[in-house]
Amino acid sequence: MLLTGLALVLAVVGLGAGAVWWGTDHYGDQVTRIPDAFPSGPRPFRPASHDGGTTFLLAGVDSRSQRPTTGSDATARLWRYGAQRSDTLMLVHLSADKHRTYVMSLPRDSWVPIPGHGSAKVNAAFSWGGPALLVQTVEQLTRVRVDHFGVIDWHGFKALTDAVGGVPITVPEDSYDPVLERHFTAGTHVMHGEEALAYVRQRHGVPGGELDRIKHQQQFLRSLMTEIRSEVGLTDPFGTARMLDAVTRAVSVDDRMSNGDLRDLLLGLRHLDASDTTFTIAPIVRSEMIRGQYALILDTAELRARWRTVQNDGS
Repeated sequence: MLLTGLALVLAVVGLGAGAVWWGTDHYGDQVTRIPDAFPSGPRPFRPASHDGGTTFLLAGVDSRSQRPTTGSDATARLWRYGAQRSDTLMLVHLSADKHRTYVMSLPRDSWVPIPGHGSAKVNAAFSWGGPALLVQTVEQLTRVRVDHFGVIDWHGFKALTDAVGGVPITVPEDSYDPVLERHFTAGTHVMHGEEALAYVRQRHGVPGGELDRIKHQQQFLRSLMTEIRSEVGLTDPFGTARMLDAVTRAVSVDDRMSNGDLRDLLLGLRHLDASDTTFTIAPIVRSEMIRGQYALILDTAELRARWRTVQNDGS
């Protein structure tokens, strides 16, 4: 959805072919590329029935850094052993006709095999081996080949939220997160950087814990997509420029994503909105304590079956 947001903003600006070409080259050059983001060993192959769409792995990184680690604003390394974990993880499939998007959130507490490390929570993969090990772990889990990887840290998330002037969120009921020390009041609120970040990170003080946190994240993304469409355009060129700068400063993508790939993405996505996106959560069998850690056990067979269906017909 990070790349979708960039594409939506560019699509608003790039009404003509020449503007599209200039916009993607100009702003695409500002997007930080990640070298060696993919594993070097064997990877899943695309089945003959593949719909021809594109699959992205998107991560929100809790860098535990006081300085930005993603995007062109980064002043610290994206990955250092043991210093970062993927706090948010989404596998996204965009159909070949660019008319449908399927998003599956992978809970960070999912207990999965991590190549070379035994089994652990899926978010440990980024901590131990950076983007390449995270991609390898998700590919092994789902048997889906990841085409592109995108990442944003919390500094970038806050900057992007503020760039759209805040995001309207309807909070279903009052709650208090004792860890984040935040109260959330029922009703619709326009959330800005710090408050929005706390909301999408909340897992304490809500009945569903980690699953409620994922619901918050998906709710936020839907609203952000709508906000990007409604808040920028030719009538507000300065606002549009601020949005583009915020996106390109905040996001990093794999170095296999060229400006041409970004151009193709935006041309295909210019009519896509939140109603064309299906959000879901990886199927869970149960929760349990493993080696003193709260963990979620996934239904791997069901998970892979869902992705076979998505890749076969894009729905």
